[in-house]
Amino acid sequence: MEAKDIEGRWAVLSWRQEYDDGRVLLPMGKNLAGFAEYRNGRVTIMVVNADRPRFATGGQWDASPAEKAGAYETGLFYAGRYRVEGETVFHEIEIASFQNWVGGTQMRRACLEGDRLQLIARLEDGGAEARTAILEWRREG
Repeated sequence: MEAKDIEGRWAVLSWRQEYDDGRVLLPMGKNLAGFAEYRNGRVTIMVVNADRPRFATGGQWDASPAEKAGAYETGLFYAGRYRVEGETVFHEIEIASFQNWVGGTQMRRACLEGDRLQLIARLEDGGAEARTAILEWRREG
């Protein structure tokens, strides 16, 4: 695979985490919204639970702590540079909703079939929460 093969915009279809103990979890629920965009060596990823509620207690700065935490738990965003080596896509994170990723590299195995792309990551390998995260996307155009 080459970088040109994934260039463009992709709509998110699903995100699941398959744990080694047999559990399957949907981190953002069943109804997702978002995209991955690969252009000119840069990547932007945005995924949210499409059913997340509007804040009822205030605006983005003065809402309740519970609503702010809920917003964080139902959305993942990051951007930076990317490169492709074989079947692996490396996302070099410059900005992220999860600050611990900034300055690091997230590796994803990429499986491309027609207008569908899977990005697969192995997480916490060897630990009690070891799992495989699978994000599925459809090319938008």
